[in-house]
Amino acid sequence: MPFRSFVVGLALAAAQIVPALAASAGPPQYKIVTASKNGTYIEIGRDLAKYVAEPVGMQLEVLDSKGSAENVNRLRFEPGVRLALVQSDVYQAFLDEAKAGNPDAGNIIRPLRLIMPLYNEEIYFVVRADSPLVHIQDIKGRKIGVGPIGSGTALTARTAYQLMFGEPIPAANAQYLSNEDALAKLTVDKSIDVAVIVAGQPAKLFSEMKAEARNYIKILSLDESAPETAKAEKTYFPATIRAASYPSWLQADVPTLTIKAYLVTYDYGLQSTVEGLGRFAESLCSNFDQLQAHGHPKWKEVKLELPPLSQGWRYYGPMEKRLRACISGQEAASASAASRPPCTDQERVLGICKR
Repeated sequence: MPFRSFVVGLALAAAQIVPALAASAGPPQYKIVTASKNGTYIEIGRDLAKYVAEPVGMQLEVLDSKGSAENVNRLRFEPGVRLALVQSDVYQAFLDEAKAGNPDAGNIIRPLRLIMPLYNEEIYFVVRADSPLVHIQDIKGRKIGVGPIGSGTALTARTAYQLMFGEPIPAANAQYLSNEDALAKLTVDKSIDVAVIVAGQPAKLFSEMKAEARNYIKILSLDESAPETAKAEKTYFPATIRAASYPSWLQADVPTLTIKAYLVTYDYGLQSTVEGLGRFAESLCSNFDQLQAHGHPKWKEVKLELPPLSQGWRYYGPMEKRLRACISGQEAASASAASRPPCTDQERVLGICKR
């Protein structure tokens, strides 16, 4: 076969193979790591898959996990994981460790980037119903279920304790348990005195409880007058666990502490991933009303905005650019609509009123 004919034949074959490969590749397939199967994070992940990823032809697999600390590691190293939900205190803890010279922490956190802040997660300090403990500061010296190793809950419990009392939880008093195991240890064998659980309300773990639950557990309240509270509020913020979130068993609102959740990604440079995440950002903006209308109630607390960040925190540039452009466009459209005069009766009769 003449060389020219061979080259032409190869080119024709390639022209047929490349589209076939592209077609077989299908839509982008990404993963998001969340938290336990009974937590709020996994529901937020499912909302992102349904109302943000699907409209732009993206497949987003929602994975459960132990929580924020594990999510940071999986986002950094696990193939296919492009998104993660992370508590702000966990993210800051990695940055602090990196700044202190820990090379592993630096290797993990420095390439990670924020997409946007989400909502505040309430911290539940749960004790037995007959416990003499009343306020959060009463947990000093008690045996505490702090969440699994690798979870954001574990870091939050330890950080809050350190802030309040100026010392770490004694090793003999800390048990690293899942939410479900902690409640069982608390109420059945009574081997712990407090279970610390971090979850955005309404959390499935509590919302499925029946009225009888009040015979077994109660939630400690935040005492704003306590000096321990002022120390904790250097990192955490006051919040309220609403009785309306758990009407079957909670009889009154309970003041507590809270922490911010963030949607996080990696500083990707591969063009296909950059483009895919850019389309995800545009869809997040354009379908934000769907999230608030049909997603988990926590979406109603989320603001579509990119506020200034603390030192060491950075947004992911390609997604930030798309989000800011979309947000600006929506704001301009709203301002333009607000400035228009109301429709006249004649416009309404003729069916030409578009505002």
